[in-house]
Amino acid sequence: MTTLAPTLYHRAFPQISVGVRNITLVLLGSWLVALFAHIEIPLPFSPVPITGQTFAVLLVGALLGSKRGASAMLAYIAQGAAGLPFFAGGASGFSILTGATAGYLVGFIVAAYVIGLFAERGMERSFKTSIFPFLVGTVIIYAFGVTWLTAIVGGFGKAIELGLLPFIVGDVLKMLAAGITLPSAWKMIE
Repeated sequence: MTTLAPTLYHRAFPQISVGVRNITLVLLGSWLVALFAHIEIPLPFSPVPITGQTFAVLLVGALLGSKRGASAMLAYIAQGAAGLPFFAGGASGFSILTGATAGYLVGFIVAAYVIGLFAERGMERSFKTSIFPFLVGTVIIYAFGVTWLTAIVGGFGKAIELGLLPFIVGDVLKMLAAGITLPSAWKMIE
């Protein structure tokens, strides 16, 4: 049996009961994504805005691990669907779950889980090893987002044009920022 490396949350909160710690961290993770969703740059040619959400998803997955990271994304989506202003630019409501960005939201869940799996193996502890999980997570988000967007905009080529190409540079910067942030946080705790 493989022993998993503790994620950052294990080190930061060792004294809190597991149940309370898990619920608290899942909610805090969901709220971090909601906070970063308010960093929004609408693109006049695309139904998908540039947001800070993907950066937060990368961090939450790496900080909380697979199950708590995915749970945080489910909590984020549930709170936004229930009416809290959690989605891009403060949007809310169930209609977002059928709109142009719905695929990206589903991708957040899977990406956080996969990034969390890598973090549970210690890959978020150095810049060099953290880039791979963040790249994989970003590709997952794009795969779900662009696939869903294909049905909305009427074609795969159009979905790539509107839902992938305008975001590549920004997402590379988000991956680099996450790759710097997580190892720095580890150094402060260790």
